[in-house]
Amino acid sequence: MTKDAIVKEFEAIAGADKVMTSETDRHAYSYDAAVLDSVMPALVVRPEDSETLGAVTKLCNDNGLPLTVRGAGTNLSGGTIPHPGGVVVLTNGLNRILEINEEDMYAVVEPGVVTAQFAAEVAKRGLFYPPDPGSQAVSTLGGNVAENAGGLRGLKYGVTKDYVMGVDFWDVNGEMIKSGSRTVKCVTGYNLAGLMIASEGTLGVFDKIILKLIPPVAAARSMMAIFPSMKAASETVAAIIANKIVPATLEMMDNFTIRAVENFRGAGLPVDAAALLLIEVDGHPAQVEDEAAMVEKICKANGATELKVAKDAAERDAVWQARRDALPALAKLKPTCVLEDATVPRSKIPAMIEALEDISKKLDLTIGTFGHAGDGNLHPTILTDKRDKKEWERVEKGIDMIFDKALAMGGTLSGEHGIGLAKAKYLEQETSRGTLEYARRMKSVLDPKGILNPGKIVGPRS
Repeated sequence: MTKDAIVKEFEAIAGADKVMTSETDRHAYSYDAAVLDSVMPALVVRPEDSETLGAVTKLCNDNGLPLTVRGAGTNLSGGTIPHPGGVVVLTNGLNRILEINEEDMYAVVEPGVVTAQFAAEVAKRGLFYPPDPGSQAVSTLGGNVAENAGGLRGLKYGVTKDYVMGVDFWDVNGEMIKSGSRTVKCVTGYNLAGLMIASEGTLGVFDKIILKLIPPVAAARSMMAIFPSMKAASETVAAIIANKIVPATLEMMDNFTIRAVENFRGAGLPVDAAALLLIEVDGHPAQVEDEAAMVEKICKANGATELKVAKDAAERDAVWQARRDALPALAKLKPTCVLEDATVPRSKIPAMIEALEDISKKLDLTIGTFGHAGDGNLHPTILTDKRDKKEWERVEKGIDMIFDKALAMGGTLSGEHGIGLAKAKYLEQETSRGTLEYARRMKSVLDPKGILNPGKIVGPRS
């Protein structure tokens, strides 16, 4: 079938105004937030209902067209970079919250619902949806599930996978596959919903997602602890966890990041601090009082020079907005910003911080470090210019060294950004050859023509 004929087929299914073929439109969906080369798709389709989504999926498979599903494209591992000559399927037209059940505390959504908007709607009903990825203002719930997105509250409340009760999705034949349920317990058949989480669009096309909701917290207290060194701050993180305290959030920023954020936002951060810990404890008011006092004591015992407590909601929001500004603030400083998320066991955070500082010095790289220190998920951010080939070679070596160090400490390649294209080459290093081949065999059965986001996670077929 010729390209013109295929375009007409898509137009017949989705509507002519929902099929984009111009170079400008195709270029807009040729890249994501990863530092990887863009790839122009053959066309872009924007379904607006479930049946159309299933029919588009089947048409791609019937014609052997590589299919890449895209939400907001905020992912950082190349998961939504299309395949040459492939089709990008946008989910932002599937953006309805179908149900928020207050009695049984769950919601049913389409994949294109924006995360922060969903959380706000849930809050209006007196409920709480905890996952809060840094991109929540624009990222979509389908993308969150596809990447198993985390966020600042991951330490205490978990990540996206902990709130997925079910996923309905289209297989490559345009058949609707239903998984999970609206009940608290469900062991009917294989855990297909679990299989879809972090699958990055390689096993099916999401249609509907059932999400667990929880009651909101009764009280919370936010604190900023100032430290004379990253070592002291990282040792404090380990000490807090070792004392069996699980804050809602426990975030870290180094001096370079503090200064970048202050220049970006003017949030009133102490620019002379070598490191900051941003901490929030929540729960019953009495519990909050006890844990806040214990955290303050631990911080001071580990060298904190000052501890500031947010006086009201406005101060609290300003502190957390400053943390969320870390990436955009750093990204403004150099043409290329490489954000990694190698994750280590929490007790290894001081050693990982030391390793990052060593890598920065050895390779003469500018690395700003921040992240979810409480769960070991650090974000070393390398600032560079990819056009400087010699420096870029050092950057690539630095990335290899970061992963080597994290894995040697019993860590993982990715805490929340996924594998995509960027980290596929490292996957065997963390798992095994057998693990990779097992995954490839599974995909080859579920996607025999290899159309679903080819090359992502498990790489090409061997």
